[in-house]
Amino acid sequence: MGSSLDDSFGFYMGIAYRKLNQLFHQRMKSFDITPEQWVVLHRIWEQDGMIQKEIGEKSGKDKPTTTRILMMLEEKGLVHKVCGDQDRRSYTVHITAAGQQLMEQTQPLERQVLRDAVGNLDEAQIHQLRTMLQQIIEQTDHFLDQEDKNKDSEKHKHNQKERA
Repeated sequence: MGSSLDDSFGFYMGIAYRKLNQLFHQRMKSFDITPEQWVVLHRIWEQDGMIQKEIGEKSGKDKPTTTRILMMLEEKGLVHKVCGDQDRRSYTVHITAAGQQLMEQTQPLERQVLRDAVGNLDEAQIHQLRTMLQQIIEQTDHFLDQEDKNKDSEKHKHNQKERA
């Protein structure tokens, strides 16, 4: 008899993510960049000059993770930061020539990892999979937003009770 875990698509999504990440990591080792760093660098390569918040949103990373990755990319000479004109605390992030060169060298590797991973799936199946994953992400974001609002509401109620 199978356990409920054997029927959980979330369980299989997690395994698929870890295996894809592991394969990509192995193929990127010689470039001294992790898959997490590569995703952030790729987003900067796509749209140079974004602020940290935009980079995090487009990369699916939280603020502390984005900050850490940007520091690593800057240390490696792949990006540089430029202070904002109106707000010195804000800065835009730009890809360097070394970062551009790395992206040109590694993007074909990332594409090959994905081709290898999907194996015998045809284009229609790949499109359907991508669409379903996007729907799951959007639905999960909706529930996360709701839970954040509920948490904020509970915090507000708690603070009002303490003041009373």
